[in-house]
Amino acid sequence: MTAALIFGQLERSAAEIDERAVRLAGGLACLGVDDGDVVAVMLKNDPAYVDIIQGCRIAGAYYCQINWHFKREEAGFILTDSGAKVLFVQSGFLAEIAGAVPPQVKVIVVHQAHANADEFEAWLAAQPAYNGQPRTPRGHMAYTSGTTGRPKGVRRVPLTPDQQVLATQLTKEVLGIYPGVRSLISAPLYHSAPSSFAQQSLLMGSLLVLEQKFDAEATLALIERHRIDTAYLVPVMYVRLLRLPQEVRSRYDLSSLTFVASTGSPCAPDVKKAMIDWLGPVIYESYASSETGYITVMRPQDALRKSGSAGSAAGGAKIRILDEMGAELPAGEIGTIYVHQPAYSDFTYHGNDAARRAVERDGLVSVGDMGYLDEDGFLFICDRASDMVISGGVNIYPAEIEHVLITLPGVADCAVIGVPDEEYGESLAAQVVAEAGATLDAETLRLALNERIASYKVPRCIDIVSALPRDDNGKLQKRKIRDAYWSGRERLV
Repeated sequence: MTAALIFGQLERSAAEIDERAVRLAGGLACLGVDDGDVVAVMLKNDPAYVDIIQGCRIAGAYYCQINWHFKREEAGFILTDSGAKVLFVQSGFLAEIAGAVPPQVKVIVVHQAHANADEFEAWLAAQPAYNGQPRTPRGHMAYTSGTTGRPKGVRRVPLTPDQQVLATQLTKEVLGIYPGVRSLISAPLYHSAPSSFAQQSLLMGSLLVLEQKFDAEATLALIERHRIDTAYLVPVMYVRLLRLPQEVRSRYDLSSLTFVASTGSPCAPDVKKAMIDWLGPVIYESYASSETGYITVMRPQDALRKSGSAGSAAGGAKIRILDEMGAELPAGEIGTIYVHQPAYSDFTYHGNDAARRAVERDGLVSVGDMGYLDEDGFLFICDRASDMVISGGVNIYPAEIEHVLITLPGVADCAVIGVPDEEYGESLAAQVVAEAGATLDAETLRLALNERIASYKVPRCIDIVSALPRDDNGKLQKRKIRDAYWSGRERLV
């Protein structure tokens, strides 16, 4: 079963989606895309994204999402590293990454004809239906990062039949997706969790309402109009919904809504309470990563009594808190979080086996987060060993920004951290030390960064300081910088 699609004024039946997917798979086969190959996608939320998701399943290809905010160097690295054979790109983004597309990559432009590239709808209409041997369906290939700032492509091997059963059960538990569900999403599909939500909605649901971007009141209107059962929202969206005047919020019938899924960034306890007070016990939160999949679920009935927790184990997930020597710590003691989710197959870091081996210990995987389990098995996240910042549900790696910042004229030293933000959960702040005799200006630094990296990675606040806290070995002590911003707060990340 394939879900029907609504995108603004456009409506497509399940049969239409299936027919377009078979032709897209046929077109990919004609371009030489084989079983297990990679197709890159650089689009805003768009009906073409649905075609690509479904077509790649038939073609047995991974689709690799590229954040459409990325600049030339960022997108070029992923296109080269992933070995993508085809790039589907929105017309307005192609100029931004000009010169970064490897010559062997076939470029297909969505929405507007472009020199040396096919236009998507014309190309799709000319493709034959795929009629080759059935291929193994694959999902997305997400790029994640770490302390080095160098992204790594996460490729997962196909699920076994037993894992498929477990994954279906887990999808219902953490995302609220089940056969016949009517779902809504406006979060960008270049992120792993929204992409998973869309994939599962298309596979099992009866209707997927896809929005290009989030609008608070429009979301309420869509829930009412289409009798949405399950919506994917993130905490920054909660904040904007709660800011709507009471007379606007009470205007819409939201009684069909039984599940709101959220993952990717922690939700402030007072925001979650306000959402539950408004919508009832429908707010679910989970802790996950591209490497580990969904590990916990925080159910609404536990949200108030376990305030600040990321929830308890979802499905058959194993969660262990280990010290630096690998010994398991008792309840209440903070250590590195190691996990395993049996509903998922194993993964690799594309072309980086050493990095893959480094994150595993005794069959458990860690992405560097620190935390503890309480006596009831609820997980509390206390810190990120990788220094990763999650702002509005977007993973940002300070090391990547620091590597660019330190190359700017007059910069002798720098540090980028996440600081509390009432709307986004976290936002970026930088501290910069000037070279002797140099004069630095925060706005000039921001403008220079904006030319090199995606705008959402540019720190909102840049402070020029005399020195950064480093130990005798020169290691930067970011905890000392962060503590000044986070001390006294219930949530530490």
